[in-house]
Amino acid sequence: MNADTPEQEPRYGWVVVWAVFAALAVIFGVSYSFAAFFESFAAEFQASRAEVSLVFGLSGLIYFVLGAFGGMLSDRFGPRLVTSAGMLCIAAALLAGSAATSMVQLVAAYGLGLGVGIALVYTPAIGCVQPWFTRRRGLAAGLASAGIGAGTLAVPLLATAAIAQWQWRGAMVAMAAGVAVLGLAATLLLRRAPAAARRADGTVPGTPLGQALRSRSFLWLYAMCVLAAPAMFIPFAHLSAAARDLGVADAQAVGLVGLIGIGSLTGRFAIGALADRVGRPMTLVLVQASLGLSMGLWLAAGGYPALAVFALWMGLSYGGIVSLMPALCMDLFGARAVSSIIGALYTGAALGNLGGPWLAGRVFDASGSYAAVIVGCAVLSVASTFAAWRAVRL
Repeated sequence: MNADTPEQEPRYGWVVVWAVFAALAVIFGVSYSFAAFFESFAAEFQASRAEVSLVFGLSGLIYFVLGAFGGMLSDRFGPRLVTSAGMLCIAAALLAGSAATSMVQLVAAYGLGLGVGIALVYTPAIGCVQPWFTRRRGLAAGLASAGIGAGTLAVPLLATAAIAQWQWRGAMVAMAAGVAVLGLAATLLLRRAPAAARRADGTVPGTPLGQALRSRSFLWLYAMCVLAAPAMFIPFAHLSAAARDLGVADAQAVGLVGLIGIGSLTGRFAIGALADRVGRPMTLVLVQASLGLSMGLWLAAGGYPALAVFALWMGLSYGGIVSLMPALCMDLFGARAVSSIIGALYTGAALGNLGGPWLAGRVFDASGSYAAVIVGCAVLSVASTFAAWRAVRL
């Protein structure tokens, strides 16, 4: 029997997929629920928007940068222990945040604690999925990562309702309880795949971390992540504002971010499954090119319909890229250090996540237009497409 047939892929792998889906829905649902707490934080601590935004920015920076550390811990101790510790860290951060009496305490508890917790869950959970699959690795990775989109859509709405019912402190306590129950229920199901188990000689099949990080394929993939990050994150921060500048109603403008999420969910399912049929390397190159092409529609958009199509298109491309990256790492480097390698790649997105939206705002303040920002994103996307092609070609 061919080793790539579906029968050779253990059934428990699908349990892991849905457990990771649930875990990612919990952690990113909590992360993006920050928007629901924004006004409460500003009013409670008499803080400026910049001060409140620091909480979210710090959290994102930490989990991108420390993702590699979480992956290393998972490769050494297994995904169940590390991700469960991460869930407990997130629950503790929410509880500590609910008792904060100053912005400094909130930043330390909610921003720092949440960032560390997500770093311990995100990369190990994503890395846990890949070794379970061969033929359907792209689909499995897409289904698992779709939890990010599902949590982003659902949990902020639940947080808003909880704030209305129990005020913001009570809502954070309720979220902590949800993380402790639902999050731990998911992470306790995670197991190391047989393909990632140690052999009789004590080694795991695949490329050692140090060798992988020095390889040309990894260096080109890292360049791709760095170059693609601004085009991925700037629309989340500025598309709604750009829509308002064109006269789009506030509700529709805010809804464009939701359309990005819907497109992202679709991309994770559809493109992951398509890549298993036509080839994951070339599909990654194509979705990188698609991300750049979508910027042309944003630049030319004159109203809501074109912006809505752009949001769906950009989200589809973004979701496809995010779902393919872990699967491709497994294809290229094997199971030995796959979580660590994925985490190392994600550090490339940290700068774009933190600096891209800020720089876009500075450009707009100076010019009164997003045109230069959009063109810059398109140019960087062309470069990231070339980097992706070089990585998979090698």
